[in-house]
Amino acid sequence: MRLRRVLGSVVARKLRNRGVCRGTKASPWPNSCLREWLRDVCEKNKWSHKSSPIIWRELLDRGGKGLLLGGYNEFLEHAQLYYDVTSSMTTELMKAIAQENLEAHIQKELEKDSLKDLIDPLQVWITSASAPACYSLIPILTSGEVFGMHTEISIALFDNKQAEKTLQNLALEMQDLVSPVLRSVSICTRVEEAFRQAHVVIILDDPRTKEVYTMEECLRSRVPLCRLYGYLIEKNALDSVRVIVGGKTFVNLKTLLLMRYAPSIAHNIVAVALGVEGQARAELARKMKTSPSYIKDVIIWGNISGNCYVDLRKAKIYKYESAIWGPPHFSRPVLSLVFDSEWINREFVTTLKDLTATGKQFGGMLAAHSIATTLKYWYHGSPYGEIVSLGVLSEGQFGIPEGIVFSMPVKFENGTWVVLTDLKDIEISEQTMARMTSDLMQEKLVALGDLLYFQPYQPGNLSDVMSYWDNKRVLKYLLKLNHYLI
Repeated sequence: MRLRRVLGSVVARKLRNRGVCRGTKASPWPNSCLREWLRDVCEKNKWSHKSSPIIWRELLDRGGKGLLLGGYNEFLEHAQLYYDVTSSMTTELMKAIAQENLEAHIQKELEKDSLKDLIDPLQVWITSASAPACYSLIPILTSGEVFGMHTEISIALFDNKQAEKTLQNLALEMQDLVSPVLRSVSICTRVEEAFRQAHVVIILDDPRTKEVYTMEECLRSRVPLCRLYGYLIEKNALDSVRVIVGGKTFVNLKTLLLMRYAPSIAHNIVAVALGVEGQARAELARKMKTSPSYIKDVIIWGNISGNCYVDLRKAKIYKYESAIWGPPHFSRPVLSLVFDSEWINREFVTTLKDLTATGKQFGGMLAAHSIATTLKYWYHGSPYGEIVSLGVLSEGQFGIPEGIVFSMPVKFENGTWVVLTDLKDIEISEQTMARMTSDLMQEKLVALGDLLYFQPYQPGNLSDVMSYWDNKRVLKYLLKLNHYLI
C-alpha cells in the first residue's frame, strides 16, 4: 500500500500537465464510494478516465489472508507502460532477489521442521482400544497430567479389524480435544505393525474374550494373546519400553505371561494395583465419614484380581475431624480410629473380596485413573514417604515364592520402582500367605499346561502345589546345565 501511494504521487507529478490528480481520503475507500467520487470529479472537470491495471497484495492488518495477487515487477512494468514511471531495479535483478528470498524461506522452514523433529514425542500404545476403559483413559493422558505439559505424546490405538470403525471414531474425537500435548493419533489393526517404537504399552482387558466353561480353559485362553504381545513388544518396541497391565481379570497372570514371552524387559512390566487400593480407601472413608484422599499407605498384597490381603497396619489418615487436630501433615493410624474391629475383620474384608472377585464397581473410570496414576508415579516419582501397591515379579521378598507376580509395597523414584523391603512390622501370617500364593502358583501351572486342574485353596492342599512347584523349578535348572543329559 505504501508503494502504491509513493508511485501514485510520482505519477501525479509527472502527469500534472495532463490534468491528473491523486485523491485522498482519511478512511479506506469502498468500491461504490470510489466509483461515485470518480464520476463526480470527471463530470465537474469534464475529464475522462480509464481503469488502471494496478496489482496489489491483501493486507494482513485489514483482515486479508496475505495472498499474493500480483508481483512487484508486474506492478512496475504496468506503471512504466501506462505512466512512464521507471525503476532502477530490472526484472532480472528482482527475479534473482525473489529466488534468494525463496531459498531463505525454504531453509527457514526446514530448520523449523528439524527442530520439531528433535522433540521426539512419547509413543504410547493402547491395546484393546475399543474397551470402555480406553475412552476414560485418553482424556487423562492428553491433559498433560501424566507425562507433563512439556512432553508431547503420540497415541496409537491397537485392536482387531472388527473394531476399526470404533477406533476411527475415537481418533476423530481425540483430535477434537485440541490437546497441546497430543502430537498425533493413529489406529492399528495389523498385528505385525503393533508396538513400533513404543515407549509405553498399556494392556487393557479384551472386551471380546471368548466364552469359556471351566476355570482351566479360562486360564489357558490367556496364553496365546500374551505370547503374541510379548513377541511383538520385544520385536518392535524400544528397549526401554514400559508395559503396564490393567483390568479386572487375571491381572497377575497376564503380567507374568508377558514377562515370560518378553524376558528382556521383564523388569519393565508391572501390574496395576491402585484400583483395589482405591476401593479399600473408599470403604474406609465411608466408615470414617471422611474423604478417601485423606487415607494413605493402604497396602495390597497378593492377587490383584483374586485372593488379596488388604493391609491396614501402615494406613494413616490426614485431616480427620476429631478431638485431636493438627496441621495438614499431621496423621493418625487408621486402626486406632476404627473402633469396630468386627467390621474390619468381617464386613470390610467380605465387601472387598466380593468387589475383587466379581469386578463390581471396577468400571472404565476406575481402571483408567489407576493406570494413569501408576504411569504418573513411574515417570515423575510417587509422593515422598507414601507407600504404593504394585504387582511385580517376586524375587523372594517378604517370604513370597519366587517366580510369581505379586502385589507388594513399592515406591517410585528416578524413573523406576523399588520394593520397600525395609518396612517394619508387616509380616504376613503363614495361612494368609498360603491362601494368596496357592492361587497364583496354580494359575501359572494350569495356564502353561503343567497342571491339569485348578483347585481352590484349602488349608491342606498347598503342600502338594509347593512340592510340584519346587520340583518344576529344580528340573528347569538342571535342564540348563550343559552336562545334564536326558
